[in-house]
Amino acid sequence: MNILLTGASRGIGAATLDHLRSGGHRVAGHSTAGMDGLIAADFTDPAAPRALWDAALAELGTIDVLVNNAGVFEAIADDAADDQWHTAWARTLTINLQASADLSRLALAHFRDPGAKGSRGGRIVNVASRAAYRGDSPQHWHYAASKAGMIAMTKSIARGYAAENILAFAVCPGFTMTGMAADYLSSRGGEKLLADIPLGRVADASEIAETIRWLATDAPPSATGAVIDVNGASYVR
Repeated sequence: MNILLTGASRGIGAATLDHLRSGGHRVAGHSTAGMDGLIAADFTDPAAPRALWDAALAELGTIDVLVNNAGVFEAIADDAADDQWHTAWARTLTINLQASADLSRLALAHFRDPGAKGSRGGRIVNVASRAAYRGDSPQHWHYAASKAGMIAMTKSIARGYAAENILAFAVCPGFTMTGMAADYLSSRGGEKLLADIPLGRVADASEIAETIRWLATDAPPSATGAVIDVNGASYVR
């Protein structure tokens, strides 16, 4: 399969890139800076999602799967100045949700285009978070809201386009052992947070990557709309 993967430079994205490529898939990876053969696109720029899509399409010829993994996890205090509060919310929603929506819309148009090479529907996998369901810290309302939006978007796409063999899935990790998670665990008191995970440890990035790979390539069509939790039972629904 030909796959566009956002946020491929580190953490879950880098592990997913390795999993997909080792499975023989062609992957156009993205990062903000675009180093190491990745396509550069800064999602704070409203024009970036389309520019990324066009560049990935030129590289791959056709796209079968879109994986929306890029995102930011940045704190803002609830008593911050109004301008700082609004700036933080706008940045997080733009990068985490709006860019994913823009790319999903472009993917839908491509998947539905009868003239596209090999067009037979397609798949979208959105990397959300357990925060979409259980919320997050008092400094991360905007992060939780952006991930809840991704879940609603996933389900809307699944329901709206399944008849055209356009499938949508989401993954909801809890804490995952990346640089960002390690810093967060340290700042919030790691032992206390680990006590909230019945498995007794945070997930490894490869565990999330394998879940993404399965949804992107092997999950049965009837699973469209599914949201897979990978959080060590720290939140169960």
